[in-house]
Amino acid sequence: MPSPHLGPAAVVVAVCAAVAAELMPSPAAALDYPARPVRLIVPIAAGGGADITARLIAQFLSERLGQQFIVENRPGGGTNIGTEVVAHAAPDGYTLLHINVTHTINTTLYERLNYNFQRDLVPVAGIVSVSNVIEVHPSVPAHTVPEFIAFATSHPGEINMGSAGNASSSHMAGELFNMLTGAKLVHVPYRGQGPAMTDLIGGQLQVIFATTPGTTEYVRTGRLRALGVTTVTRTEALPEVPPIADFVPGYEMSQWYGIAAPRATPPEIVATLNREINAALADPGMRARLADVGGTPLPGTVEEFGSFVTAEAEKWAKVVRFAGLKAE
Repeated sequence: MPSPHLGPAAVVVAVCAAVAAELMPSPAAALDYPARPVRLIVPIAAGGGADITARLIAQFLSERLGQQFIVENRPGGGTNIGTEVVAHAAPDGYTLLHINVTHTINTTLYERLNYNFQRDLVPVAGIVSVSNVIEVHPSVPAHTVPEFIAFATSHPGEINMGSAGNASSSHMAGELFNMLTGAKLVHVPYRGQGPAMTDLIGGQLQVIFATTPGTTEYVRTGRLRALGVTTVTRTEALPEVPPIADFVPGYEMSQWYGIAAPRATPPEIVATLNREINAALADPGMRARLADVGGTPLPGTVEEFGSFVTAEAEKWAKVVRFAGLKAE
């Protein structure tokens, strides 16, 4: 109890301090982490790369740390609904967020959000990086990236580029291509990559910067032609396809996944999660399962992943402004 000799203002301060101390996780609690089940919020609908990687990591952490890591899908608002839940959650390590490149795009795309991604959340660890691939309809007279650049720049505003939706990874990969090459590909958004692929195969579209999983079979069977991958290194899924960066300096786009937590989460808990996720990425079985979805592990320290996320936000801010994009 506050001392009876304290004045009214001092009493208020003392009481607030005591309450705050009770609410903040103690060092002992951090050392015992996790002592109960942990929620991993995935701000995207079940199914797809985000959900798959979240469940793989959740299963590994459950087995390693002796408590259930429960995946909870909270889709909607372009990842913003689920993200807001975690941004405002107690910073005790029991509510985590599965993040991806969309989070760094949204920091500029949306003028107003009920959270601040960089202020309210702390990056914990990367999980995996997945390449996109530029694929064209066979009628397009280009077999290499330089040939496509020449074709695109000589036909400004005439080439339709499909995407999985406004500000999706396939859209942003194309806008980055426009920005760095001077091409003027016309964006045609779809409700998901599947319908866009159907129209590309049918010839209504000429090009797409598609995510690698689920599209490589079209390339192998000759229904589409792959010109380049969006990562700076080749991908195991299409080892014969060169990086776009070999011809366009500075070009890099990947769909990546990682884990974040509320900003004031104790460093000991963040360090524990980072260490265990990196252990997962070093596990041969986990690496094989990530490779099945076209992924390359994204290991590193908390600081390295934080720097990566910051750099991604800065890069996509430039692309969003260049393309004049605004949230729908």
